[in-house]
Amino acid sequence: MSVLSSFELTTSKKAIKASPIVHRRNKLVAKIHEQLELCEAKKNGQLYAPKKLRTYINKQTGQRMTVEAVKRIKEWHWTAPDGLIHLSVKYGSKVLPLAADGSNAIVCANTDALIYVLKTLKTAVLDGELDTAITAASNFTKSSFNR
Repeated sequence: MSVLSSFELTTSKKAIKASPIVHRRNKLVAKIHEQLELCEAKKNGQLYAPKKLRTYINKQTGQRMTVEAVKRIKEWHWTAPDGLIHLSVKYGSKVLPLAADGSNAIVCANTDALIYVLKTLKTAVLDGELDTAITAASNFTKSSFNR
């Protein structure tokens, strides 16, 4: 017992569920991180192909099989006709409005600026700057299920 007495002990319980806002923020931050990894790999001339587990049923044997497959990631950015890169932020399949006037894209001069914007967006989401847009997108998605 001498080892345990050297630690600071307390009675505690792990929180079972995070608040919905924190959960939505974490989902969006994970997607922004994927976009960031995709852009950095593209800048370095590499291929970014994350793996995911896919389960299917073998038609011949009827057994469930799990294989590793490449996860498809759609880019959130595109090059406009004027040569600038435009970036929109998506929550699911819905594009989030980034300002009160309805603007939904960020203009970047080059790939380095795009990577900087994605890193800044990550911290902005964690600080709660896009909470209203995320909540609106989530409520819109939920409402389509209540028919």
